[in-house]
Amino acid sequence: MAAVAAARRGARVTVLERMQRVGKKVLATGNGRCNLTNLRLGEEHYHGGGARFAMGIINQFGVAETMTFFEQLGLLMRAEEDGKVFPSTDQASAVLDLLRDELERLGVETVCEAAVQRVEKQGSTFNCVTADNRTFSADRVIVAAGGKSSPNLGSNGAGFKIAEALGHAIVRPVPALVQLKIDAPFLKQLQGVRVQGMVEIRVGETRRREAGEILFTDYGLSGIAVMDLSRIASQALDARQAVTVALDLFPGISEDALAEQLEKRFAVHPARTAEFALVGLLHKRLASVVLRAAGIEALGQPCGELTREQIKALAALMKQWRMTCVGTQSWMFSQVTAGGVDVRQVDRRTLESKIMPGAYFCGEVLDVDADCGGYNLQWAWSSGHLAGTHAAH
Repeated sequence: MAAVAAARRGARVTVLERMQRVGKKVLATGNGRCNLTNLRLGEEHYHGGGARFAMGIINQFGVAETMTFFEQLGLLMRAEEDGKVFPSTDQASAVLDLLRDELERLGVETVCEAAVQRVEKQGSTFNCVTADNRTFSADRVIVAAGGKSSPNLGSNGAGFKIAEALGHAIVRPVPALVQLKIDAPFLKQLQGVRVQGMVEIRVGETRRREAGEILFTDYGLSGIAVMDLSRIASQALDARQAVTVALDLFPGISEDALAEQLEKRFAVHPARTAEFALVGLLHKRLASVVLRAAGIEALGQPCGELTREQIKALAALMKQWRMTCVGTQSWMFSQVTAGGVDVRQVDRRTLESKIMPGAYFCGEVLDVDADCGGYNLQWAWSSGHLAGTHAAH
């Protein structure tokens, strides 16, 4: 996007790409469908030191401008009920193909397998030196190297090293939009179980909740609700703080009302075992695990024999099932990087460095990250377009 914006304004542009092909990471977005943007875009979806900073950039080239940009390239899009926008073909490759075609039309030179090791400024000229000692000189440099997430797709943290060498402070990067590792004995038993519920992350007095799908895995928890909260856990764990995850399996009902509902349910079929009595209310594989977690070990006892205290304990567990988070999956599995170039050192109107004039930063290399749902790609399009536009000027 930065290359297209700069070339459209008359600049002679060269893209230095570490991988064998430009834009490989686009193909992995939206599970291969490319969630381009979201019609319900707002500051609450952005995090890091630059949530307000991000919206200032996005407001200059927002959702409407982004959709017009891609429509003019020839991309037909559709919006889903939750505001997510996808190519009508559900193919991320269509987005990448059209962007690559536009680069070619504009005469942008693309040099692949060019891993930039350092950027040096001599007078008014920037020299970009690659790992194989090639040097590319330019009047302006845009660092659009991403963060550290999914290094196999291109972003391996090299952008942070370049920014540091140019004098910029880096907010310590940690994985975000990543699965959580949980210390629990029942994970293999629940592997693959999906439920709709509420997830809460607790770090000291800080609590944040998200509703949505929760997926149990053999190492812990996944699902959109979990991943949207993962940056909090990731930063806390990096700071050696204790992290607790609390699951609410029935967010639409109070604990007392749930206990009452359970009592009535057990009274209808009192001869059913405690475990079978939960069939139809919970996923089958969850029943035994939840009962044991609530202190009910005799799974085969008639549910009509459960005491009021046991039923209350079961309802409390279903509303606040607490687990200890002991880590996250690695960078290879994270979708986004939290942290990056400190946005206070970048002009909020142009994305030009305040420390090194002529250098620009855009996308995930900056300390801006967002929730699932197209918000991170919108940041990429908006910041790339702005950096390219002003670098060309």
